[in-house]
Amino acid sequence: MLKIGLTGGIGSGKSTVAKVFEVLGIPVYYADDAAKRLMQEDELLKQQLIAAFGPETYIHGKLNREHLSSIVFKQKEQLELLNSLVHPATIADANRWFALQSAPYVIKEAALLFESGTAEGLDYIIGVTAPETIRIKRVMDRDGVSAEEVKRRMKNQVNEELKMRLCNYVIRNNDREPVVPQVMQLHQTFLQLAGIKTEA
Repeated sequence: MLKIGLTGGIGSGKSTVAKVFEVLGIPVYYADDAAKRLMQEDELLKQQLIAAFGPETYIHGKLNREHLSSIVFKQKEQLELLNSLVHPATIADANRWFALQSAPYVIKEAALLFESGTAEGLDYIIGVTAPETIRIKRVMDRDGVSAEEVKRRMKNQVNEELKMRLCNYVIRNNDREPVVPQVMQLHQTFLQLAGIKTEA
């Protein structure tokens, strides 16, 4: 079974691309969603977060996102500390998930695939890219935040151009080139790489 990474900067549309793969019957592991779940359910991780960011990190057993965000998005060192705690738990969770799958290939969707060191365990990586102006507008519309806030979040991610150079395949999600045919082509490629005979 091939393990394929799927990444892209904030607002690139990688989740949309992941949904197309799901429609094709390919299992997708959403690392960011898993991280949120683990921060709520993993007792060891919860204790580590409380030790690092204080008892107010959880209120009545629920993650206090406002408290955590107010710390980690203002100080880069604190964000790195958060990631150093959450990423290992997410990688272990993803490995358990991989072991349960039986498809020819599976996809792990993660914004910080390279930043977290997760990329090393994957066979191929797809990057999803879009012009910065489109990405900013998408995130503003989705999260109801200002352009300045989106740009601040972008600074915490690897440069888009560099990220795409690190990927084996790139999908352009620029509102001009349809995404579905690009995904279909990659689907055929991965099935062949996995040793599955496909219709020509």
